[in-house]
Amino acid sequence: WLYAETVRQIHALVPGCGVELLIPDFNAEPAQLTEVFGSQPEVLAHNVETVPRIFKRIRPAFRYDRSLNVITQAHTAGLVTKSNLILGLGEERAEISQALRDLHEAGCELLTITQYLRPSTRHHPVERWVKPEEFVELRDEALALGFAGVMSGPLVRSSYRAGRLYKQALDARVTAAH
Repeated sequence: WLYAETVRQIHALVPGCGVELLIPDFNAEPAQLTEVFGSQPEVLAHNVETVPRIFKRIRPAFRYDRSLNVITQAHTAGLVTKSNLILGLGEERAEISQALRDLHEAGCELLTITQYLRPSTRHHPVERWVKPEEFVELRDEALALGFAGVMSGPLVRSSYRAGRLYKQALDARVTAAH
């Protein structure tokens, strides 16, 4: 309820203000998702963050398929959808490509791709530093799959250039309608 009410209050207090809402999966509870989707954030973001093989280790409270389903439901509800992949946690290149396909097939329109930066020694170690060229390759691959907008780089975060990505999603929807 708090997520939805926050969106409603922002829209009421600051008309015309866009809201990008980053949500957990809410255990895919239909009532909670319906409430959040009904608040009509301009962008509904749910970060998958990693690939299926290491998902449980990296995000133990979540499930990869459930995260994809949240994105699908948001897309079906007509919302602009967004997700994020964090690289450097032990994923392999082919797994990243599959995750890109999974996200696109789930209805994800916008994507950020970034380097994992270990916040403290209590967190997962960085298993590899992704080369800048790979971020460019992944951006190009995602765009070729049909994502409306992609930001990809070592210091990109999920909110990076959010306004630009949102405009790209709107432009893609207009183009698709014609």
